[in-house]
Amino acid sequence: MSEILVLGSLNMDLVANVKKMPRIGETIVGDQFSQIPGGKGGNQVCAMARLGASVSMIGCVGEDDFGKVLKASLKNDGADVSSVKSVDGVSTGIAMIMVDERADNSIVVIPGANYSVDQRLIDENEKLIDDCKIAVSQLEVPLEVVEHFIVNSKKRGKYTILNPAPAKHLSDELIKHIDLLTPNETELETISGCKVSTIEEAKIAAKVLIDKGLKEVLVTLGEAGSLYINKDRIKHFPTFKVKAIDTTAAGDSFTAAIAVGKSEDMKLDDAIVFASKVGALTVTKKGAQSSLPSREEVNNFRGE
Repeated sequence: MSEILVLGSLNMDLVANVKKMPRIGETIVGDQFSQIPGGKGGNQVCAMARLGASVSMIGCVGEDDFGKVLKASLKNDGADVSSVKSVDGVSTGIAMIMVDERADNSIVVIPGANYSVDQRLIDENEKLIDDCKIAVSQLEVPLEVVEHFIVNSKKRGKYTILNPAPAKHLSDELIKHIDLLTPNETELETISGCKVSTIEEAKIAAKVLIDKGLKEVLVTLGEAGSLYINKDRIKHFPTFKVKAIDTTAAGDSFTAAIAVGKSEDMKLDDAIVFASKVGALTVTKKGAQSSLPSREEVNNFRGE
């Protein structure tokens, strides 16, 4: 039995560091190559496990070396990956990433087995839903499967969290079954249909979704921190100042930490401060899962 159940994606990130991006038809020599476990679902599961949570995952990988490595890595961190299915005839999801010396990047994602996640896989794992306390998903697997998972989880009395990345239009049926939505400003704009370039605009956009039945919104604002909104309350939370090296997986670790806080019955404000520390620590290291902090690191972090 796991406190948290995550439906989501698993990718192997293939990262090439280059001085400059190649032009069309140009061949360049890179500086460094890294192979780092990633995918928003995998990142969140990894972060939760390292923070001490009991967590299980539903997802798909290919029957290839990347899939074996991704599952083994999460299992090594303490996550239950017994419901991550290996699919024959399709590759594990990958992200091909080029990062130049200015830290600008160019990314090609090939979803592969992540698009093999279907409603039947959710139905086969209904016992995991029954046994969990919190159900979490993102949008790197088919949207109709995410909706099936969130709606079923909510009907079973679970606390549901959706990290709506990459941004997509959400149905009213899905929205009303979400307890907590954790978008960034761009994602909130896409989902609400409202322009979001200021905190005041974020409040208005969040209220549009709350009027549709969404319970809570926690908007991540980068260096400006985060903004919590429900029908009765609005509160801004500042970020912790750190020297940022790489923002990869910062949003994933923030959402993961909120879920961990909720599983431990933290007060909401305490859970958001906890998540802010986790997000801040994540950006001080390179890569996706390679950057995710342990609970000990978070406990020892004081920040500014």
